[in-house]
Amino acid sequence: MKALSKFIADLFLRFTGYTYSNLARLFMRLFVGVMFMQFGIRHLVSYSSICDSFPTILGLSSPTCLTIMIIIELVCSLLIMVGFLTRLSTIPPILSMIAAEYYILHDLMPDTLMHGIDSTQPGYLPIMFIGIYFFIFIAGPGKISLDYFISIFIINSRGKDESEELDEV
Repeated sequence: MKALSKFIADLFLRFTGYTYSNLARLFMRLFVGVMFMQFGIRHLVSYSSICDSFPTILGLSSPTCLTIMIIIELVCSLLIMVGFLTRLSTIPPILSMIAAEYYILHDLMPDTLMHGIDSTQPGYLPIMFIGIYFFIFIAGPGKISLDYFISIFIINSRGKDESEELDEV
């Protein structure tokens, strides 16, 4: 009975006392990158069929907006997944999702009432992406990223130590 109690206590400590923040950030980067990249692939594959009907923004034509969106979806997703220029790479998807949210909630449904949390309307998908990208922007890429390895290389080339230059990663 004492061994079982110790096992449960050790298991509890393992699940609550240890953090895997770098692994969690890697998972979040990979997850959101794959999820966002699939939109870019779908847009690329069906480019000719949606080219003229894609929403416009800032006075740009539909093909131009679609091309910009595909570039954001593919390039930024790839950069975020490998952890290169991670914080900078979250800004274009955040801006594109703000534009998508505006388009979905204001242009497509101008006369409808605001939807509740249980709504199945598509307006919540951009908000979810905005939240995830904002988290990555604040939290940073973590130690399992090219950003971290490049930072370590730069710090070592200056003859300094990681603890002197970087906050806790």
